Amino acid sequence: MSVAALRRAARETVSGLPREFWWLWTSTLVNRLGGFVATFMALYLTLDRGYSASYAGLVVALHGLGGVISSLAGGVMTDRLGRRPTLLISQTATAVSVAALGFVHHPAAIAGVAFLVGMASNASRPAVQAMMADIVRPEDRVRAFSLNYWAINLGFAVSSMAAGFIAEYSYRAGFLVEGAMTLACAIVVFLKLPESRPERTEAVKAQESAVGLGTVLRDGRFMGVVGLSFLIALVFQQGAIGLPVAMGDAGFTPADYGMAIAVNGVLIVVLQIPVTRFIEHRDPRRLLVISSVLAGYGFGLTAFAGSVGLFALTVCVWTLAEIVNAPTQTSLVVRLSPTHGRGRYQGMYTMSWAVASLVAPLMSGVVIDRYGAEWLWGLCAVIGTVAGLGYGVLMRRLPVQETVAGAPAPARPETAAA
Repeated sequence: MSVAALRRAARETVSGLPREFWWLWTSTLVNRLGGFVATFMALYLTLDRGYSASYAGLVVALHGLGGVISSLAGGVMTDRLGRRPTLLISQTATAVSVAALGFVHHPAAIAGVAFLVGMASNASRPAVQAMMADIVRPEDRVRAFSLNYWAINLGFAVSSMAAGFIAEYSYRAGFLVEGAMTLACAIVVFLKLPESRPERTEAVKAQESAVGLGTVLRDGRFMGVVGLSFLIALVFQQGAIGLPVAMGDAGFTPADYGMAIAVNGVLIVVLQIPVTRFIEHRDPRRLLVISSVLAGYGFGLTAFAGSVGLFALTVCVWTLAEIVNAPTQTSLVVRLSPTHGRGRYQGMYTMSWAVASLVAPLMSGVVIDRYGAEWLWGLCAVIGTVAGLGYGVLMRRLPVQETVAGAPAPARPETAAA
């Protein structure tokens, strides 16, 4: 492909999206560029503070538990208070709590503040996704979510490298940098992003009052998507949990794992935009089935890897699945969500990933210790297959309007009757 063609493709990828989307995208990128806690929490506690690995694991788990709780709380706030206030509260609270984490010393205080950081940071995700759905046309949502996912991974890749150098100087400086950059995100939201929640007429208020968490839980189709999302998240989590353990047990060094997993970030940054152009207007049912199976068998192939190069090749396979799955699944969640309940629906969807981040370490640890890594990779293949079949069955029952990208989703009986 010529340079001119590449430039034209890039322009077409980013054109047509509203200015508010790009400010929201910028906020996401800045937030991820400042990421430090999630990457270096365990090292900070064990190397800098001298705590045991068990205590570090407890703190990381509490951080994740805070995210699970705030997924639903943030969703409710997004619908009741609005997208913009929820973002401002969440990002300001994150900035303060992250900065505080660098100054507390008592084990109980560290654990408590880490829990608060997990709650505050995760509460913004339903608001970001709901606002993006509000301001972007339905036919552009897959592209918008893909660009946002690209920003997340670009920011994470850069911050991971920068955080390593910052940690050599001072872990506290890392916490302060993350706090400052998160506060910068709040300032961007305050100055540049208007509230996107639809106008609240009396009829709208009645609809809002009818959409509670019970409505979400009774929505069988949507909860099916949440369950399948949880299964896929369990598989993808193994890239950061099961893979390093398995490589270590096989005699590979942390540097070897770093080389293999780096392929994930590089491919996402390089391929996310061109792949999005390819999948943007294709059948989401087929994309989700294929990406689920590809993720499962991508990890399944790890059982046959015996060198760093082969491990990197398996990472290529499941990364391609991740690139396709993430924006397609997020767009599906939006189409299944009533306009005035987007926060709660996005909160429930976000919670599926947060719960998976708690369950995946337990699953991989038990399977590897008792049966060996090969069984873990075989289990990933089974889970991916089950998820693919689940999407095939679930989306076959959806109305045409909800499965064709760009078409509005009709009101559902269970929402109206709630």
